[in-house]
This record gives sequence, C-alpha cells and structure tokens, in this order.
Amino acid sequence: MTGTVHDSPTPWIADHIRRFMETGGHPRPGVADLLLTTRGRRSGLLRRTALAYVRAQDAYVLTASNAGADRHPAWYLNLLATPDVTLQVGALAFAATARPATAAESARLWPVVVAAMPSYAVYRTATTREIPLVLVTPNGATT
Repeated sequence: MTGTVHDSPTPWIADHIRRFMETGGHPRPGVADLLLTTRGRRSGLLRRTALAYVRAQDAYVLTASNAGADRHPAWYLNLLATPDVTLQVGALAFAATARPATAAESARLWPVVVAAMPSYAVYRTATTREIPLVLVTPNGATT
C-alpha cells in the first residue's frame, strides 16, 4: 500500500499510534499491539489504527469490538471492502490479507481472545451485534 497514511482522528487512538512509533512497537508492556492500515472504503485514503491482537497459527487475530458500540469500527468495514492491508508488529511492517473468521473459527478463538484481553468479554455483553474476529495473514516475506 503506497500513499500518505492518515492516523485515526480519535485522540486516544492517535496518541496510542504515536506511543507505538516512539517505543518501537511496544506502547503497553505485556499487551500485544499492532498497527493496521486499511484503505478507506469511501475515501480511498490509507487509514491507520492501533489494535491489540492474539496469534493463531500463521494469523493475527483482531477483534472488531469498537469498545462494545452497536456499530462495527470503520477499520473493519474498510477491510471488508478491501482485504489487502498493512500490519506493523513491533518494528516490522508487512503486507497482509484480512478476512472475517468463520463461525467455527470464532467459537474456537473467542476464549483465547478473552484470556488475552478480558475487556472483550465486557464489550460482548454491551452490544447486541455479533463482534467479529478478523484473521490477518502475512503475504509472503515480511520487511
């Protein structure tokens, strides 16, 4: 993905991205964080956000919780429209492909996600929507 990257306009997320960059990808000790860049489904602009993740085999598992809001986060809607994304994990940035987890994958992965980030259990009870899990798989070599 080439072009100017626009960080989240949400102040606390923009601050998290800044801390991520300043710390070489470790803004919260003990928490697995990454940066996700998607292409805006309406604007076509590159959009970057910070997210917690867990690993499952060769995929990074992201939770489209939107803090329990009744609507999906913009980054999730963007990757549904364009599944080609960029991840930055630590100092390593690489191209990847994203897809929603299947029902069977979600059933298997939710306990792992909640064990890593207990707040996701609370978010699930705060909304009536099904909170999607997303599997992001690197495209070949990483740089």
